[in-house]
Amino acid sequence: MPELPEVETTRRGIAPHISGKKVTAVIVRQPKLRWPVPEALADILTGLKIDGVERRAKYLLLNTKKGTLILHLGMSGSLRILPTKTPASAHDHVDIVFGKQCLRLRDPRRFGAVLWTEETPEQHPLIAHLGPEPLTDAFSADHLYAQSRKRSVPVKNFIMEGKVVVGVGNIYANESLFLSGIHPLKACSKLSRNSYQQLSDNIKQVLAAAIEQGGTTLKDFQREDGKPGYFAQELQVYGKAGEPCPNCGKAITQKRIGQRSSFYCTRCQK
Repeated sequence: MPELPEVETTRRGIAPHISGKKVTAVIVRQPKLRWPVPEALADILTGLKIDGVERRAKYLLLNTKKGTLILHLGMSGSLRILPTKTPASAHDHVDIVFGKQCLRLRDPRRFGAVLWTEETPEQHPLIAHLGPEPLTDAFSADHLYAQSRKRSVPVKNFIMEGKVVVGVGNIYANESLFLSGIHPLKACSKLSRNSYQQLSDNIKQVLAAAIEQGGTTLKDFQREDGKPGYFAQELQVYGKAGEPCPNCGKAITQKRIGQRSSFYCTRCQK
């Protein structure tokens, strides 16, 4: 699944091509995504100007004066800027057309979303409950410490909860915990404020580095220009089961935690 850095990379990639541009047509080839594409989307969007492209968690927000188009890439979706006449493949479900070019959603598994709201996006049911953005001042050691009291869930599950903080997906949770020397199964309430300071700092560092380098390469993800991201080469533990820990040399352990693959060093992470 594209994680926050991949979505932010996509936002930065498509924004210069569509910001300030007027929608000239909308083509919906497959309306049955995770939620149905609004039937009147073409009538709503055609003629509107995209005032800007923002991101909230893993949602991309295309703002207009009348409302906001909410896009989600789901498990395997991608957005590309293409010439309008580019032939569509079987998995190219929606085109937002801007004259001679279009923004095309490709989504093989159809877990993505194309939704419309006339309210502020922060009030939308999919967004209203979300926690702070990890690269803002609202996300801090104090926030994590306060949210973790009287809870017994493993810290890895805790930092992946969207109500606690958005965008810390599986890859980046593994990496941040390793850099912080924290065992992923440790109960979140057992961590000290100092430990959360280190963890919050490392979450920010890992995500910022991934965004800067274009997002982690995943088999289902490509950037808007068709090129993969480059952060995968920097991963310390994710996907490296049995390989030596980069710190101590002990073999990296792999275990299922909360239905997700976890990778960690039993010697370095306590």
